[in-house]
Amino acid sequence: MDKVKKYQDVIIQFLQHYNEESGGNQPDSRIKHRILIDKENNSFQLLAIGWNNHHYAFGPIFHFDIIDGKIWMQCNNTEWEVVDYLMEHGVIKEDIVLGFIHPLSRHFSGFATA
Repeated sequence: MDKVKKYQDVIIQFLQHYNEESGGNQPDSRIKHRILIDKENNSFQLLAIGWNNHHYAFGPIFHFDIIDGKIWMQCNNTEWEVVDYLMEHGVIKEDIVLGFIHPLSRHFSGFATA
């Protein structure tokens, strides 16, 4: 299987798994989750959107891009260890970039720098 296609599938499975586990789309949930998939541009996101009483919530929970054959985790607004899930599902550590870490500090993460 093509590596990019495999990585797309792993990211989508992760977003669906998180969405189910977090209960974001329960019928009584006021804030819904939406998975946005752009396979053509290799961009994937899980959004939270809705009203909690008088407070409007809108923002990314996760955002991933695939750039030059590597998964760039651009946003993780949870405590979930996403990289563990990715590696358990066949993504090699050298193909994971923590995009939210400053480029000069990424080499301390143990993951790819770019």
